[in-house]
Amino acid sequence: MTDDDLEALRRAVEALEHPGFAARLANLVGRPLELISQALPPSAAQAISAATARGLDAALKVALLTMRRAPQAGSQLLHKALAMASGAAGGTFGVAALPIELPVSTIIMLRSIADIAQREGENLSDPEAALSCVQVFALGGRSQAADATESGYFAVRGMLAKSVTEAARYIAERGIVEEGAPVLVRFITQVAARFGIVVTEKLAAQAIPVIGALGGAAVNYAFIDHFQDTARGHFTVRRLERRYGKDAVRDRYEDLRQQAGRAHATTGMHLTPRNQSVN
Repeated sequence: MTDDDLEALRRAVEALEHPGFAARLANLVGRPLELISQALPPSAAQAISAATARGLDAALKVALLTMRRAPQAGSQLLHKALAMASGAAGGTFGVAALPIELPVSTIIMLRSIADIAQREGENLSDPEAALSCVQVFALGGRSQAADATESGYFAVRGMLAKSVTEAARYIAERGIVEEGAPVLVRFITQVAARFGIVVTEKLAAQAIPVIGALGGAAVNYAFIDHFQDTARGHFTVRRLERRYGKDAVRDRYEDLRQQAGRAHATTGMHLTPRNQSVN
């Protein structure tokens, strides 16, 4: 593996194994994570579940039908601007706006993810590549308490592999996306289970009274930035797999992941005494 590719893989490991969306929100709103999670009313869970499934269903249709054009210069910034505008509405109206705001935000993010995929050499006319764009929403969803062995990048890819393969085969054979097709419903359900974790964190941050419209835009900026980072990592890994083979890339990835884990643990050990002395 060349030095440039090895560095690209190192950045991918950092993005995929240490997503830190909840930590970004904590820094953004100036609240501990546990207080953010308490900001939502008990009735929000059902609304989040329904909106998440609706948003991913819309994103899947976009992924398979309208994403084959070449990416435009500056599109990443445009997508962030659009996501911020959508988030401003969510920050103003809270949970009530979620059924409208989340599908819009999800489609905006999906377009951004598709641009990243194409820049990394993906052919989005291939159903498997298009489905991999939607898969990013699962790869970016991780709770703070998740076991690394169960929520790591390759663990999640493995969990979704069968659904992606079956859905891609179904679409390739039929050439259409049928509403309610079992293989597609299964795929969306699996992605939604993980995407919903991040959606809950996002909505909880927006529900804090001091956030409002301006803060809602900032939260959505962090939201799309998080999934852009995840997409860059994911499609970097896929590009390198096409070049070096899946086994070779995974072996090198795991080596880098362990190195990064030791580095994070060492940093935490050094930071703790300083934090305690300040307190």
